[in-house]
Amino acid sequence: MRTAVVERNTKETKIQLALNLDGTGKADIDTGLGFLNHMLTALAVHGKFDITIRCDGDLEVDGHHSAEDVGICLGKAFAEALGDKSGICRFGSAFIPMDEALCFCSLDISARPFLVFNADFENERIGYYETCLTEEFMRAFAFNAGITLHLRKEYGKNDHHVTEALFKAMAYALKHAVAPNADGSALSSKGVL
Repeated sequence: MRTAVVERNTKETKIQLALNLDGTGKADIDTGLGFLNHMLTALAVHGKFDITIRCDGDLEVDGHHSAEDVGICLGKAFAEALGDKSGICRFGSAFIPMDEALCFCSLDISARPFLVFNADFENERIGYYETCLTEEFMRAFAFNAGITLHLRKEYGKNDHHVTEALFKAMAYALKHAVAPNADGSALSSKGVL
């Protein structure tokens, strides 16, 4: 099974995370940030990943360290669960609508981390969650997972809908990219990823 367990303790956060790439979409998530919990639950459900996360962060400062460090840990877990990345489809893309919002994700599990994040928000916050944390989470995730990740808001006015469409688009793109390929090979002209 393609699984990973990550624990990370710093002066800012203490995180325990478990990931099963071949799950059923079971989510047990407590980051201390309710909206981030909601987004990571959507990622688990729509990607069909089992994800358990416990984060005790310095929320008295703000949500930045918690969101970024959860992204780091989830990225590390994806990298560990995928091993040498042979036998996967590697690429994935998805458009996801959420009411008036439409967002797009395209990614490559390439061991060449990069983030292109093209989404603006109407407001500074969604509840207690700062909208700028979405890009911070995505950057930490992409760079620690070794993924080239492109995310784009096509249009949308409701920040909740836009953010949720971004996470769900990434979930569907990841689900396709980590799926087994036909012959179990590494999909690269170099022979390795």
